[in-house]
Amino acid sequence: MIASDNLVEQLRPSEIVAELDKYIIGQDRAKRAVAIALRNRYRRMHLPSNIREEVMPKNILMIGPTGVGKTEIARRLADLAHSPFIKVEATKFTEVGYVGRDVDSIIRDLVSMAARMVENEMAEEVSERAEEAALEALLDIMQPLPGRREEPRNPFQIFLQGIPNPPPVSPQAAVKDKESVETLRNDLRRQLKEGRLDDEIVEIEVDDTRMPTVEVFSATGLEEMGINFQDMLGNILPKRTKRKKVTVAEAKEILANSELQRLLDVEDISREAVRLTEQHGIVFLDELDKIAGRESGHGPEVSREGVQRDILPIVEGSTVMTKYGPVRTHHILFIAAGAFHVSKPSDLIPELQGRLPIRVELDPLVKEDFVRILTEPKNALITQYVELLRTEGLEVRFRHDAVEEIAEAASLINQRTEDIGARRLHTVMELLLEELSFSAPDMRGDKKVITKAYVRSRLHDTLESEELSRYIL
Repeated sequence: MIASDNLVEQLRPSEIVAELDKYIIGQDRAKRAVAIALRNRYRRMHLPSNIREEVMPKNILMIGPTGVGKTEIARRLADLAHSPFIKVEATKFTEVGYVGRDVDSIIRDLVSMAARMVENEMAEEVSERAEEAALEALLDIMQPLPGRREEPRNPFQIFLQGIPNPPPVSPQAAVKDKESVETLRNDLRRQLKEGRLDDEIVEIEVDDTRMPTVEVFSATGLEEMGINFQDMLGNILPKRTKRKKVTVAEAKEILANSELQRLLDVEDISREAVRLTEQHGIVFLDELDKIAGRESGHGPEVSREGVQRDILPIVEGSTVMTKYGPVRTHHILFIAAGAFHVSKPSDLIPELQGRLPIRVELDPLVKEDFVRILTEPKNALITQYVELLRTEGLEVRFRHDAVEEIAEAASLINQRTEDIGARRLHTVMELLLEELSFSAPDMRGDKKVITKAYVRSRLHDTLESEELSRYIL
């Protein structure tokens, strides 16, 4: 069982909000909405079976301008719950060749993400066994046991030459030889574990993984699928391998990965990936406002409503066929988002509106929010730049008045030009620290204090010229 089940049980809504507060400033209403939605999953799992299937997730529609934290809230929620998460742009499905055909790819991508999560977790559980098996395989290559004969690799060699018989050896000599080799192997095993032979060159036999990939037409449209003809033909043909010279360190990694694949059960991974997707999957459907609009009989609105009707089945609950098996979307949590500057939520088709019952408006960001974003989150932007420059030996410190000046500049540019929210801070910080970032390798051991005056000197020309700010910031 993957970690999602236990984590959701442990996290109360207040604790979920507290975790989101570490990365996202403000937007308390949106945080409360997603925290309740996540907790409701735990509650549903504890219902009697006859009621459990009837309780559907309360999907969320976030309304707010770009750069205010809509995507970050959904992404951090998925990370917090260790749930498979995918972000898709609703506008993607208005492209030629996508309308009415490829919305199921949302679920196919989501279950593929879940399969990778399950495989990684299962791999951690058997990694020690795989490393031990790889070590023994490497020992067999570097110091094989006595009496072990090399099996013919080609079945035609067996047919034409037969299996060669080893030369006769007396029992006393065999025992003595075996004891000597075991001593050598034990010493070699110890050196391999200590890494003393990592730079030595060894020749190993690896699987030839070059398999043809073809494009096929499936029931869900054009989908690129990797077809392993070795698996299709089973044991009719011999397994393709090749000899490769690598260092001992690389050989340990290659052999460990090979042993890991043998230990993992593909059917178990597929089964758990489907279960994880159905019970814990989260889909973030962005730019929903771009496909809002009722059908008027001509123009792009026809395509928009068509896309809404194509998305509707997976949101309200349907079964999507994937290479891991059929996936029911009835209990996947959908978080939709859009600015809705031109259109409004009521422009969506009624059926889709009904499947997004929780609506949350996110607040535009102001100067005070920018100051907090620059300093408070766990991944604060100023912290990132300070740590990046510290790798060059340059110590940078920001005074509080400098932080306020940066926030003021970002807010002013958002008012003058397009309001892109917190993303404006990235462009301002890049322009501010451009000279330091360029010269940092030559300033090892120096210390630099960023003051309000320094910020003004770096941003003055751009802020004064509205035309410059449109192109540079």
